[in-house]
Amino acid sequence: MKLTLASLLLIIVFHTTAQAQQTRKTDDALLLEYYQNSRFAEAFNYLKTVYTEPVADVKELSRMAYTASMAGKLPEAEGFYQRMYDRDTTDKTSLYNMAMINQRRGNVGKAERYLKKYTLIDSTNFSVYKQLANFMVAKADITSQLIYLQKANKLDSTEFDVASDLSDLYVKMKFLNQAEKVLSVAIAADPENIVLLQSLLRLTSAQSKWALAVKTGEQLIAAGDESPFTIIKLGVAYYHTKNYRCGIDVLAGMPEASQTEVAAYFIAACYKQLKDQKNAIPYFDKAIKLSISPSTNTYYSEMADSYETLQQLAKAQSSYQKALLYDERPLTYYFLANLYDVKLKDQKSALKYFKKYMASKPDTEKEKDYIAYTKSRMEQLAPKK
Repeated sequence: MKLTLASLLLIIVFHTTAQAQQTRKTDDALLLEYYQNSRFAEAFNYLKTVYTEPVADVKELSRMAYTASMAGKLPEAEGFYQRMYDRDTTDKTSLYNMAMINQRRGNVGKAERYLKKYTLIDSTNFSVYKQLANFMVAKADITSQLIYLQKANKLDSTEFDVASDLSDLYVKMKFLNQAEKVLSVAIAADPENIVLLQSLLRLTSAQSKWALAVKTGEQLIAAGDESPFTIIKLGVAYYHTKNYRCGIDVLAGMPEASQTEVAAYFIAACYKQLKDQKNAIPYFDKAIKLSISPSTNTYYSEMADSYETLQQLAKAQSSYQKALLYDERPLTYYFLANLYDVKLKDQKSALKYFKKYMASKPDTEKEKDYIAYTKSRMEQLAPKK
């Protein structure tokens, strides 16, 4: 068969290019210096001068992809890995690296797709299943998270992060026996691991094994764990083992910013068990306040305004009253007074709430118009002598 001139030229170009790719050598000493000193951007720019496009050799593509990734040039790194994958769709390394690059870029959905493709090729990679499980947390996909954690734990039952996450998820799902089995293996391999002990504290509390919860909590405290989670769980365990004074000491010793409704309640409950009602009452009151959102007054006030707009005045009045139960804000008194005055024609109640508004010390700058109007209406509504 005769070759056309064009075909002959193509063959010559291809052969020349292939030879060039086989003989393209880098200054490895220079590259090593770049890598050792974390000068990856310079290394990448150098490689581009040696590995000029088109780059088709797998080793060259791999080196370019790695260096670009380390240099933070993620789109270019992904492009090189993509070329490697296009040449071989069973290339697990390319899939994994493209997944990690997209995770770094915040493209979690794309990263997840790459890792799922990876599992179709290799179902024995612990790190892939661990990462997929982490992705499921953000999606609130508990079923998939459980499946991936189970697969990862089956591949490595002693890895503490997965064991802890799987145990915690089992506790959340009330599968307490399964959680205990997972933790027993992991803790046997690493009995002083704080993460695993925290999961054990969560589990023993859920199982109402209070003596073991106290032992675990005390072990965590002795190891330097002063997290609110550990302190509160230990305080609750002290209460259930009737060690009320220790419960008070550990819970009341928390920084004020870390105090929660649960902590305040169990301090109060401990005081009550010690027949110390005087100290119990303030903590019960604190628990109530901590259980209520600071915005509850706003929610009820906004709802009251909506009812008032719809002329559902009884509901508006009730909502304003509920708002005051949660926070006695000056403007809530004002709006309620105005409702009584203008809509309900109840001048006695209007005067009462206008007075409460003034007594609540409203902001004289931000509410000066409201204050001026209130003073005027109070004079008009005051009983005539």
